[in-house]
Amino acid sequence: MKKLSISRRQALAMTAALPLVSSCNRNTKKRIGVVPKGRAHMFWQSVHAGANKAARETGVDIEWNGPASETDFNGQLQIVEAMINKRLDAIALAPIDKKAMVSVVERATKQNIPVIIFDSSVDTDQFVAQVATDNYKAGQMAAERMGEITGRKGKVAIVAVQVGAASTMAREQGFEDTVKSKFPGLQILDKRYGEASVERSLTVAENMLTAFPDLNAMFASNESSTVGAARALKARGSKVKLVGFDSGPSLEEDLKNGIIDSLVVQDPFNMGYRSVTLAVKKLSGDTPEKIQNLEPHLVTKADLGKPEIQALLNPDLKKYLD
Repeated sequence: MKKLSISRRQALAMTAALPLVSSCNRNTKKRIGVVPKGRAHMFWQSVHAGANKAARETGVDIEWNGPASETDFNGQLQIVEAMINKRLDAIALAPIDKKAMVSVVERATKQNIPVIIFDSSVDTDQFVAQVATDNYKAGQMAAERMGEITGRKGKVAIVAVQVGAASTMAREQGFEDTVKSKFPGLQILDKRYGEASVERSLTVAENMLTAFPDLNAMFASNESSTVGAARALKARGSKVKLVGFDSGPSLEEDLKNGIIDSLVVQDPFNMGYRSVTLAVKKLSGDTPEKIQNLEPHLVTKADLGKPEIQALLNPDLKKYLD
């Protein structure tokens, strides 16, 4: 009889504890994986800061992880696979390659893990929402500036990024299409890929300057390609005009000093922020708008003093990354 009495007390205690256990499970923070294309460039640090700001405001935890190189799509695949296996509540992904990343996006969706795509598109529609710069328009904007600073004629080269990266491919296509349709006096002599590497972009820019000594201008379509091209121009004391892309301390300095004529800039901080808030909305039962484009901005030396431009170029990273 004594044993039975103890067993009943234990059973009653366990029953009483069930609501507490259930309550604890309900109060567990949601975990959202955020996977950039890489970690080195200022662009991704700004995305990270924006994602952290959204996490603080919405009370979720961020798991930030990306490959060291923006060409390592196998590494990115493994990171996303691991997040799926850990059953994170949602994943925000900037696909390195629009085809290679289809499998993990679709696998996550099948396992009821919402996927937010940011920065660059992917060749499937099995995601919740996409937040990216209107990259084709950004390329058009760069071409318009190129036509203006060359007097609508001359010889141009492109320091491109990599095949398969949808965002930069769209920029390059927008640039090429606009040059061909609006500026017949501009001739695109060459296009070479820097493979998302400053060192490789420097090399291809130097090679094009050597191959085409009468070159008038260059277009570089992301941060690494612009840094590489600017270094090549500085090393040679070249007067070739450079229209670049993205921002960072060295690029801002080169813009001030006239090495770079202009930069087409994005809003990576807002991109990271919105990616996380959209994931939270989906987890809360909302249905976000599927395609959300962010406007690009052309920045010249004359624009650097404008507060709204400084907010784009220099978000408070320290506040959100410490």
